[in-house]
Amino acid sequence: MDLRDIENVMKDSESGMMEKKETLISNSNKTEHGNQDFDYGTALQLFLNHIPISSIPGIKNSSVLELRTGDSVRDAIHMLYEKDVFGAPIADVLDLDESTSATRRFSDNYIGFIDFASMVLWCLEELEMEERHTNGNGGKEIKKNGFITMLEQNPDIGQTKVSELAKSFLWDPFFSVQLDETLFHVLLLLSKHRVQVVPIIERSNSNITGFITQNAVIQLLLKSSGLEWFDSIANKALSEIRFENEEHVACVYGDQSMAEALQTLRESQIGAIAVINRGTKKLIGSIRRSDIHLIIENDNLLRNRKHLTAEEFIHMETDNEDFDRSIEQDLGALLSSGTLCLRNRFLPRMDSPVTNKKTDTLKKVMKNIAETKSSFSFLIDDMQQATGVLTLRDIIIQFAPPCIDSSIHGGGFFESALQQTGCHVEKGTLASNH
Repeated sequence: MDLRDIENVMKDSESGMMEKKETLISNSNKTEHGNQDFDYGTALQLFLNHIPISSIPGIKNSSVLELRTGDSVRDAIHMLYEKDVFGAPIADVLDLDESTSATRRFSDNYIGFIDFASMVLWCLEELEMEERHTNGNGGKEIKKNGFITMLEQNPDIGQTKVSELAKSFLWDPFFSVQLDETLFHVLLLLSKHRVQVVPIIERSNSNITGFITQNAVIQLLLKSSGLEWFDSIANKALSEIRFENEEHVACVYGDQSMAEALQTLRESQIGAIAVINRGTKKLIGSIRRSDIHLIIENDNLLRNRKHLTAEEFIHMETDNEDFDRSIEQDLGALLSSGTLCLRNRFLPRMDSPVTNKKTDTLKKVMKNIAETKSSFSFLIDDMQQATGVLTLRDIIIQFAPPCIDSSIHGGGFFESALQQTGCHVEKGTLASNH
């Protein structure tokens, strides 16, 4: 598929989305035979069901790679690195049986999703613990040929089975949707669970055919701009919205070592930490889980991680000089699956993190994040000091639909939509007020 074909796909998708949006608005205002109201209880579901997963551009662009429960950590890291994939579902091959596979649900084949950075950070922490235990001063040095060789030299770490990492809570739970389902199901999963991506399952063969990312969902939500119940939330200032890390930022000072930064990164739930100037307290950069591959590619970084500072590290990144970012801007959601690549050239430089202020609207943050393919935005004050961080999940929660089992209370988007369409949630289902 060349660039012209990709652009045509995007235009067709956007055109279809607008037609469906206009149809929904029109239908919501109609009455039947002049005296019977439109079934408002189904209005919201109609809107969501007009956005099938199969219509999302780019969900099949990424390589689908599977790990097995019996794979070693060394082999898993090496495979993801060689295939340039940031993470993979874990197949429970030990539980597969021809006599039972036909009656099992498609999701039973998989027991979790694990990413490259989590495994690397776990290995480094285990190595640090082993060094402290053996000589008390961390004196063991990593020899040439880098990270993979280190794992081979430390089989108690490298030969650990992927399945055993569940004890360290390194897996994401495995939740998936089928290709013929809708955005409604994706929003439920991403808002309720801490998952980075949602695998797409082909109903006919129960195989994973692609993934939908949080960033792709943000792109699709932005196409709802203009709908009253969307704008009533998206046009609010951040100061009016509550979110998880609005007053907390995981951070390191620029003069701290990379080893310290990596430890803080591993403990961070949002997959990124801020790098702060110790003197001015200003935000000078960020280190993300998506940057971990740089340590694997450079033996000097790996060996000198206890001496290299966080500030030195964030300035080591080079631009992709042969990459035309104007192309990326034109393709939008189609390239959102690029976030599944280990080496993601769409992301901002480490020393130029995405930022917003609390006076900005939620829609502005969404556009800012979508355009940069970032997974978060630091909130800064007038002194350029980081005061909080807003993640993709924080945004998605604002638009989360009411859950069928009522364990999720929908965000303001759906509360407003329900009011305007004259319906409510009753026993976990949508019902008309009339």
